[in-house]
Amino acid sequence: MYMYKRFLVIFFSFLFINHGVFATHNRAGEITYKQISDLTFEITIWTYTYTLSAADRDQLPVNWGDGTTSIAPRVEKIALPSFYRRNKYVITHTFPGPGVYKINVEDPNRNYGILNIPNSVNVVFSIQTTLMINPSLGYNNTPVLLNPPYDKAARGRLFIHNPSAYDEDGDSLSYKLTVCTREDGIPIENYTLPPASDTLYVDAVSGDLIWQTPVDTGFYNVAIDIEEWRDGIKIGNIVRDIQIEVYETDNNPPVTEPLRDFCVVAGDSISYEITSTDSEGDSIRHVANGGPFIVDDSPAQFNTINSVPGSITSRFTWKTNCSHVRQQRYTVVVKAEDNNPDLELVDISSFNITVLGPPPENLTTISSSNSIRLEWSPGPCTNVKKYRIYRREGYFGFVPDSCQNGVPASTGYVSIGETSGPLDTVFIDNNDGSGLLQGTDYCYMVVGVYKDGCESIASNEICGVLIQGTPIITNVSVNITDPVNGSVYLAWVKPRDLDTIPANGPYEYMIYRSPGLWGESYSLIHTFQTSDLNDTTFTDILINTLDFAYTYKVELYNNEVGNRFLIGPPGEASTVFLHLEPGDNQLEIHCRKNVPWINTEYIVYRQNKTTMNFDSIGVSSDTVFIDTGLINSVTYCYFVKTVGSYNRSGLPEPLINYSHEACGVPIDNSPPCPPTLSVSSICDSLYNYLVWTNPNNYCADDVVSYNIYYKTELDDDLGIIATINSATDTTYRHYMENTLAGCYAVTAIDSFGNESSFSMPIICVDSCTYFEVPNVFTPNGDNINDILKAKVSPFIDKIDMKIYSRSGTLVYETNDPYINWDGRQKGKKSFVASGIYYYICDIYEQRITGIEIRNISGFVHVISEKGARISVE
Repeated sequence: MYMYKRFLVIFFSFLFINHGVFATHNRAGEITYKQISDLTFEITIWTYTYTLSAADRDQLPVNWGDGTTSIAPRVEKIALPSFYRRNKYVITHTFPGPGVYKINVEDPNRNYGILNIPNSVNVVFSIQTTLMINPSLGYNNTPVLLNPPYDKAARGRLFIHNPSAYDEDGDSLSYKLTVCTREDGIPIENYTLPPASDTLYVDAVSGDLIWQTPVDTGFYNVAIDIEEWRDGIKIGNIVRDIQIEVYETDNNPPVTEPLRDFCVVAGDSISYEITSTDSEGDSIRHVANGGPFIVDDSPAQFNTINSVPGSITSRFTWKTNCSHVRQQRYTVVVKAEDNNPDLELVDISSFNITVLGPPPENLTTISSSNSIRLEWSPGPCTNVKKYRIYRREGYFGFVPDSCQNGVPASTGYVSIGETSGPLDTVFIDNNDGSGLLQGTDYCYMVVGVYKDGCESIASNEICGVLIQGTPIITNVSVNITDPVNGSVYLAWVKPRDLDTIPANGPYEYMIYRSPGLWGESYSLIHTFQTSDLNDTTFTDILINTLDFAYTYKVELYNNEVGNRFLIGPPGEASTVFLHLEPGDNQLEIHCRKNVPWINTEYIVYRQNKTTMNFDSIGVSSDTVFIDTGLINSVTYCYFVKTVGSYNRSGLPEPLINYSHEACGVPIDNSPPCPPTLSVSSICDSLYNYLVWTNPNNYCADDVVSYNIYYKTELDDDLGIIATINSATDTTYRHYMENTLAGCYAVTAIDSFGNESSFSMPIICVDSCTYFEVPNVFTPNGDNINDILKAKVSPFIDKIDMKIYSRSGTLVYETNDPYINWDGRQKGKKSFVASGIYYYICDIYEQRITGIEIRNISGFVHVISEKGARISVE
C-alpha cells in the first residue's frame, strides 16, 4: 500500500505537468516534533505558501521513515506579509522501536522560474527531519523556528535571514547550508547556490544566513540544516527550505545599532533599548522573537517606545527567574522592516542572553581525623536537581568572571561526588571510604546542577585539613631498609597545657603499628610510663621495611589511679613508601604516604653503581618524580628524603623523613603511537585497499608489525582480520564476498609486544552500492534490448519493485535485483503496449548500518514496435 501511494504522488505529478495545473504555491517549510512518550511523537509540518496561487492543501502526506505513511491535516493557517501564508499540519505517530528515522513530506511542486533549481516547476517540494529514538539519551523535542521566512532581498544589498531556532530541551544547535531536495529527500540534481558578489554562507553558531550580496534578481531557494547535539552526540536535525525573492530597487534597508550580549544571574532583570534608523526616512516596524518570548514563566516583552519617520526605538524587558537557567544561551532576533512603497526591506540583528544559576551559599568545612564534612545553604533556586562537589589540594583563589558558571578544569579542581537531591546540602568527603590524607590542605567548591546538566556559579572556595592528633607526630622515618632487620624512627612533640584538662599524671604512652598506609590493623608494640613527658622518641626494629609501609599511632593516657583516660585523639602517621612504575628508559617514582604535616619537597636519591653511594638526582614538589635517560633491563635503586612542616608556630620545622630503599628495572612498556589509516574501495575488483603510515618514520623507533581490525557494521566490535609482520609493509587488500561495507583500524606493535591504540579516526567505507535502471528497452523479439535489466552492485540483497502503467495498473513486480522484465503484463502472456511506465523500488543493501532500504522511483519507456533499435548502456 505504501509503495502504491507513493506511485500515486508521482503519477499525479505527471498529470499536473501534462495538463498545465501547477501547484506552485510552496515557498518554504520545515518539520518539527515533540516527544509524547517512549515511541510516540507529535509531528508538526510548517509550510509557507503563496496566497495568490490557486493551489492549497488541507492535508499533506507524511512518510515516517519506518515503512508507513499517514495524512496530516491542517490545523491552522495564518496570513503573513508579502502574500505569504503559514500553514500548520499536526499529526501523531508511534514508531516501532528505537532507531533513526527520516521523516519526509512532499508536495508537488515548486514554483516556476527558481533560478538555481533546473526546471523547478517539475521538481517536487520536499522537506525532511531526522528523528533519533535512543532511550539512553532521554526524550527529545526539535527546536522550533520562530522567525517566518518571508523577507525580500535586493540586488546589491546585504541579505540576512535567521530562523531564530529555540530548543526547549537546551540542546546545542549548529547550522550549515545543505542542498534542497526533491522526492524521497534526494538532493536535487544540478542544484547550485545562488550567486553572490562576495559570499553566501550560514554562521554555524548564530544561524545567520548571510548573502553578501545578491547579483541577480529572481527567485532562489536555499536550505538550512539545523543539527541538534546532546553530550557531544548528534541526536537529530531539521531542514528549513526557504525561497528568497531578489528585486531591483533603490531602497536601502534600515540599520539597527550594534547589539550587545547579556549575562545575568537568575532573578535579575534586563531592560534594553534598541534603535533602528532608515536613510530614506521610511517608517520602520520592529519585530522580535526568540526563546525568551515563549518560555512558560515570565516571558520577555518587546514594546515600541518611540517611532518617527526614519527612526524607531523599542525596549526589550525580561524579568528572569530560576526556571530560565540553562546551559545554552537564549537568542533574541530583532527584525527592523521599513515601509517603502517600492520594496520593503529588513535588517536582521540578534543578541544573546545567558542566564546563570546563583551559587550555593555559606560553604563551610568541619574536619575530623580522617574526613571533612561540607555544609552549605541551597540558594534561591529550588529547581536545582542536585549539587556537585569539586576538590583540589591547596588553595587556588578562584573568582568567577562576570559570565562564568561551574568550575573550570584549569583550576585543578575535580568533581568528587554529588548529593542525592536539591535538599541534600551536606557532603562528607572521606575519599570514597579510603580516608583523606593527613597534612593535606583540601579545598572545595560546590555548584548546583540543573535539569539539562547546567552548573550554577561556583560557591565560595574553602579549605580544611584533618584534625591533628595528640601527641603530634613529627617523624616516621625509615632508618634501615631490610626484609628482617629493618627499623623505623618515630618521634612526636611533647604535649602542652595538660593542666587545663586537667590531666595531672602520671602518664603512659602506648605505641601502635599497622601494616600499610591507612592504619587498618593496629597492634600494640610498646608502652612506657613517664612523669614529665620528655621521652618523645621510639625506634621500631626487626621489621620488614623493604616490602611494607607502616602506620604508627601514639596514644597518651592520664594514668592517675582512679582517673585513667585517653588524652585527645591519637596522632597517626605513616612511613614514606616508594612505588616504582617502569617505562621505556625511565622509572616513575611515586611517594605514597599518610602524614598529618605538609611535605613541600621530595629529594630523590639514586644509588651510584660505581661508589654504591646514594646521590641526589632531583627535587620535586610533587609526590611523583620521573627519572629518565635510563637503560632498559638495568636495575636502579632509590630512596626519597621528604621536607615538610605543620605551618604552625611552636612546632619544629623542617620535618625531615626518609623513605625505604626501593629498586626497579626500566622496560619498554609504552605502546607506540598509532598509524594513520586511509581506506578506498576498489568496487570492480571487490576489495578494500588499506594504506597506513609507518610510525618508525615520525614517532617511534621499534615498530615491527601491525594488526588490522575490521567490523562489518557500525554497532559491531572491531576484530583482528590480519597481522602484518613487517614494519615497512603498510598496505593490505581485504577481499570480501557479501559486502565491501565496513570499518577499519590499524594498530602498531613494537619489539616488546606493546600494541598502540587504534588508528583514529576509525575509517568506514560504504561506497560500492549502485543500482541503475535503464530508462528505455525494446521487447520486440529481435534479441536486442528485449529485457529490462538493471546494472546491480553485488551487495544488493534483494529489491521490491513494482511497475505501473499511466492509469495506475500494476504491470510487473519482482524481487530479482536484475529485474529481468521481458515486457509481458503481470499474469498474462501478452506484451504491454508501447509507452511510459512508472516504477517504484525498495532496494535492500548491505551497508555499515546493516541491511538498509533505499527507495527510488522513475520511469521507463517501453518501445515494442518491430524494428526499434535503441542501444542502452
